[in-house]
Amino acid sequence: MHDQSFDIISLHSAYASGAKPEDVIAECYRRIRANGDPGIFLHLIDEEAALAEAHALGVFDPEAKPLWGIPFAIKDNIDVAGAPTTAACPAFTYRPGADSYVVAKLREAGAIPIGKTNLDQFATGLVGVRTPHPVPKNAIDPEIVPGGSSAGSAVSVALGLVGFSLGTDTAGSGRVPAALNNIVGVKPSLGLLSATGSVPACRTLDTISIFALTAEDGHRVLQAAAGYDPKDAYSRDMPVSPLAPPPEHLRIGVPDANSRKFFGDSAQAESFEAAIEQIKAFGAQIEHIDLTPFYQIAEMLYEGVWVAERNTVVEPLLKTKPDAVHPVIRTIVSKAEGFSATDTFRSFYRMEELRRMARTAMEGLEVLLVPTIPSFCTVKEISEDPIGPNSRLGTYTNFVNLLDLCGVAVPTPTRTDGRPGNVTLLAKAGADALLAGLAAKIHRAADVKLGATDWAYPATEPLAPAAGAREITIAAVGAHMSGLPLNTELTRLGARYLKTTRTDAGYRLYRLAGGPPARPGLVRDEKGASIEVELWAMPEENFGAFMRGIPSPLGIGTVTLECGETTNGFICESAGLDGASDITEYGGWRNFLASLTTTNNHKPITSMQGEQHAEA
Repeated sequence: MHDQSFDIISLHSAYASGAKPEDVIAECYRRIRANGDPGIFLHLIDEEAALAEAHALGVFDPEAKPLWGIPFAIKDNIDVAGAPTTAACPAFTYRPGADSYVVAKLREAGAIPIGKTNLDQFATGLVGVRTPHPVPKNAIDPEIVPGGSSAGSAVSVALGLVGFSLGTDTAGSGRVPAALNNIVGVKPSLGLLSATGSVPACRTLDTISIFALTAEDGHRVLQAAAGYDPKDAYSRDMPVSPLAPPPEHLRIGVPDANSRKFFGDSAQAESFEAAIEQIKAFGAQIEHIDLTPFYQIAEMLYEGVWVAERNTVVEPLLKTKPDAVHPVIRTIVSKAEGFSATDTFRSFYRMEELRRMARTAMEGLEVLLVPTIPSFCTVKEISEDPIGPNSRLGTYTNFVNLLDLCGVAVPTPTRTDGRPGNVTLLAKAGADALLAGLAAKIHRAADVKLGATDWAYPATEPLAPAAGAREITIAAVGAHMSGLPLNTELTRLGARYLKTTRTDAGYRLYRLAGGPPARPGLVRDEKGASIEVELWAMPEENFGAFMRGIPSPLGIGTVTLECGETTNGFICESAGLDGASDITEYGGWRNFLASLTTTNNHKPITSMQGEQHAEA
């Protein structure tokens, strides 16, 4: 058991072979004692109580309890029944009588809480050293800061002390520590995980986050923890799709050369460029965008009125026991006293201007790829300057929640200087499963050990190959395919990519008359050929909304695949073929578009698509 990996796939494989959860929990506590770092945990659950909870799980049943027997840690601004919640401020301590909503969900899924972890006090910081307690040591290199504010949570996972952990993320606290400790950090869509039973930092921007050894683990925990909570005014009822392979032709934005910031860290610049090349090798289309408006949004998080939101939590202590608050945090939060209501509204107006600029920059992109951190920060550097290096760590993270994006920080190959590589994938709210699938592919290709352990990446379970019980499969044949302009009409309704395949040999493909935009039509013809399609699974409750936007002569009918199975898919009425050009010989719409770029005076592919639901 001493060498047992605590990733979920490996642990569940061990359980299936007869391992006992009591032995895993005992090993968990043994590792914590052997590690001996007093800065990781602020409170441990009584070991006998944890062993009793493991024993009460009964027979191994990962279907009923997808996190059966997995030990986990909780950042100490999230409630666990009977354990103190301190937010790393002893004067703030209270002892909740109930689990937070998320902890309760995880326990229902079979996970076993082990303890509460250290953090930058009141979750204000990205370095992990703003705590009155001993500072947790970075799992990879003790000279580097552990990252914050979720320092103890990240380190506990990276060292293999627990299977996963909970953090929180307002400005990057669920991503920066992941990058600094060579693990995965999942920053869910805002409102996907309930905030009931957690101490807010900025209530409108916070989310509970997840640290895991693999992207597969992170997504499995997310699925177990998610759920609409009527007691949380910011909770959103969002479907969390099963993990699936990423589409083959994603449009991914990256910062252009003029707006990349590495603060002299050439190894980080090289690592990021290598990550872009890896993404290209996967088949993605890379587009360079100016990140300047994103940086301007990021600056407003701590320089604008949003710092007053942090004051809503800390203000009582600042008035009655100011010395109980960490001096750096006192300095940051005290800025709130200088803002007026007029300043607040001016900041809101400016923020909306910047948001529009950022959304325009991301238009047409499925994913934004950025470095998780621009450079590393040492303990020595932060002791000499408590503010500057912390701010730099948030370069690529501070803007994310202000733009209502979801994100996953994922390891990439080790840098040339031996430090861990890491990038963050960002997308619009609701695209959590898309990012998880792509992150899993990136992490596996990195071929690095998990966290600070010697554990290799586990054999991955097959990703969801078919639609679930409450999903409808759709065969996309035109611009709804990945990387083409109307793909967002699928993804915004929660559809997830399944695979690329072909119809049977009984179809013909046409370029319909009219346009621009150019429109394809798939028609049944026994003397036809096999045509490329992509299969997407859509939540059935969203299918009606999708159907309403499909114009004549297109519709959704039954399409027969080359494997002999049938599915729903885009078809064209034969009446719509007047003046159409037969393009069956290209074998698919994507190949036809590619042929246009080889002919002079044709518009670029993207300009030939265009209007919503203009084509299949």
